[in-house]
Amino acid sequence: MRGARAWLCVMLALACAGAAQARSAAETMDILMWNREPVGGPFELIDQTGTPRSDRDFLGRLMLIYFGFTYCPDVCPTDLMAIGQALEQLGPDADAVQPVFITLDPERDTVAHLAEYVPLFHPRLLGLTGSPAAIEAAAEAYKVYFAKVSIGKEAGDYTVDHTSFIYLMDRDGKYLGFFPPGTSAERMVEIIRPRLAPPSR
Repeated sequence: MRGARAWLCVMLALACAGAAQARSAAETMDILMWNREPVGGPFELIDQTGTPRSDRDFLGRLMLIYFGFTYCPDVCPTDLMAIGQALEQLGPDADAVQPVFITLDPERDTVAHLAEYVPLFHPRLLGLTGSPAAIEAAAEAYKVYFAKVSIGKEAGDYTVDHTSFIYLMDRDGKYLGFFPPGTSAERMVEIIRPRLAPPSR
């Protein structure tokens, strides 16, 4: 990350957690920046075709993982668009990178809905949903804060507050780092490309 703008984006992403988050923003930042605790881990979810998916399916490729929800009005689509643009800029090398969108709103983000949503950003973007318990487990593993917030009187009138980081995982599924919200496609490519060299034997 570079400069004050990147830090501002990071703190804005954490600010939504506020006092409701068990950890302070500084503690979460410390974990993500310096690997004070493990980040990432196994997950068992379902993709937009209805196929069960786990983290093991992507071993051997880098992963870009983003947690959000399809009804998000601005941050989520902006970051997903940047991921898609980064893959386009990588050209054939993008085959070594698996982009993954994990919903934080499984109630509304069904398999059918994800099937309509994720192709808007890139044909290789994988949308994952699952039971609330499975989503919570994945979010906890990646140190993602999220909370449903009512915005109306009807049951479906709500939004989801959440942290907005793009996680970069290595070929073994281990955490390499994160991109803060608003990171450009060019910056992602700059970080990803050096990691695309075949692993040494």
